[in-house]
Order: sequence, then structure tokens, then C-alpha cells
Amino acid sequence: MRVEPQSMPAGRSFEGVVRATDRATLTAQTSGRVAAIYYGVNDFVPAGAVLLRLRATIQRASLGQARAALRAAEARAIETTQRYRRIRTLYEQRVVPKADFDQVTAAHNAALAAVNAARAELAAAAAGVGYTAVRAPYASVVVARRVEVGEAVAPGTALMRVASLRRLRVRVSVPQSLAGTIRRLGKATVYLAGRVLEARRVVVFPAATAGSNTFPVRVSLPPRVAGLYPGMIVRVRFPTGRRRELLIPVSAVVRRSAVTAVYLVQANGNTLLQQVRLGRRIGAEVEVLSGLVGGERVALNPLLAMRRLEPFPVLTGSAQ
Repeated sequence: MRVEPQSMPAGRSFEGVVRATDRATLTAQTSGRVAAIYYGVNDFVPAGAVLLRLRATIQRASLGQARAALRAAEARAIETTQRYRRIRTLYEQRVVPKADFDQVTAAHNAALAAVNAARAELAAAAAGVGYTAVRAPYASVVVARRVEVGEAVAPGTALMRVASLRRLRVRVSVPQSLAGTIRRLGKATVYLAGRVLEARRVVVFPAATAGSNTFPVRVSLPPRVAGLYPGMIVRVRFPTGRRRELLIPVSAVVRRSAVTAVYLVQANGNTLLQQVRLGRRIGAEVEVLSGLVGGERVALNPLLAMRRLEPFPVLTGSAQ
């Protein structure tokens, strides 16, 4: 075949780290001692599942007090409401002075406010009891566990770290010279163990990382990718435009120890062994970075070409 330059997509590849889009560090929202832990590291948990429980003795006592306070406030409100209605009727009949009516009105309003406050206290106490059961915010896998059974925790103490595997993305750092092009084209391809994944979205951060002159790029992946987990290293290729490349079939390449070469077909039909330097593979073809120029003819069958070598074959050049 005669080798001629072809217009091919150009791009740059970088290594990136897989991260979970939905990840969270679950912290204690109330104080207590860890009573039970139901899931460990690498366990899959459904949304809303109880991961661990804290002893709720104090919280349940506070809930009981709040309920009693609400009942007392409601009883007081009933009493003041009845008195208010009686005094209002007498005031409308001009039997009692306005001062007495104002006094009972104030007491009535204060009793109603006390009922609202007691209900709020009851809701807070009920929430405190609910906080003793730490639940998964979404279907996820447990990444880390920070406490053991019997440990005392306070509000803000880290308990577990979970991550959802449903939505993943890759974090990559690219040179500032490519940031504008990547932002403009907005495309990326992720390579993982022989698989090729097209990015759903590419976001270039607006600020460079201090001291490195690189821009962070976030590459969103398709949902539910099997065999992909947070922390894995993958290769991400960003298109940067087009360039002219020399492509030859992979079957035409000859490897002899550390030498990579092809057979060039001369005008007289004989062949010469030409060392080449190869680039990326594209399907059944491979890119030639150096060693060939446009217009040269390459033998497609190396075994047949070897029989037609020049009498004293030598390498015609080395690819630098």
C-alpha cells in the first residue's frame, strides 16, 4: 500500500482518578454511645437502611418530658380559653371593666404560645430520638467506618463514609495551554481495561490549581458502569482538533527484539527493512510517528516481503 497522510482527530491523554458523584461523611447529630453497627466496609446498603444505632436513653427521656410539657400546656390553654370566652361575654355586656378583659386576653394568648412552644420542643425531642438511628442517604457502599460499638460520640463526630456507585466521574488535571480547547470542545473519552466510555459531560474548573498551572477537569461518566469503583486510575483522552497522520495496518509491522520496522517496497520490486516509531493504535491500524514519509510503499505481508530483501539488507535509518 502507498502511505499517504490522513486527516485524523488529534488529542491528548491524561490519567485521572475515579470519584463518586454522590458521597458523604455521615456524622452524629446527637450525643450518645454506639449501641450497634449493622454494616461494614465494602457492604452495599439500600437507601434509608439503618447503618448504626446510638443508645437513646437520654433522648427518650427528653421525649417523655416534652410530651408531658405539651399536655400541661394544652390543659392550661383549655382553661384560659374558657375563662377568656366567659370574660369576653361579660365585657361585651359591659359587666366587667376593660382592664379585666385585657388581662384575660393576655393570659389566653400566652397559653396558646406555650402550646406552640411545647409542640416545637416535642418535635425537637422526637428528632433527637430519630438521630440515634443513622440511615443511608441513598443506595451506596460503605467506604469507611470510623467508630466501634461502645464508643461515645458527640454531635459532629464522623461515623461512616458512604459513596454511591450509580453516578461516577473522573477528576483530571490538564495543562493551562489545553484548558481553553477542552472547555470549547467539551468532549472526552475514558479508557478502562479495553472498554471505551464516552463522557456525558466535561467541566473545566474556572481557576487553576495554585503552584501547578494546571486546571482541574471533571468528566462525568454514564450511569451504572460495571467494574468501575472510586479511587481507580483511568486514562482520559480529550480531542484537541485534527491533524494529518500516517497510518499503516498493524499486520504490516515487524518486531525483531527491540526493533520495530516495516518492509518498504522499492521500484524494482525488492524490499528494505525500515525502522519506525509507532504511536497510538486505531482499530486495525497504527499511527507512524517517524520513519516513513508520504508516498512510500509498505509491504502488507512481511513474510513474503522478507524473501525479496536486497542482497545485503540493512536498516535504512533509525527512528528517533
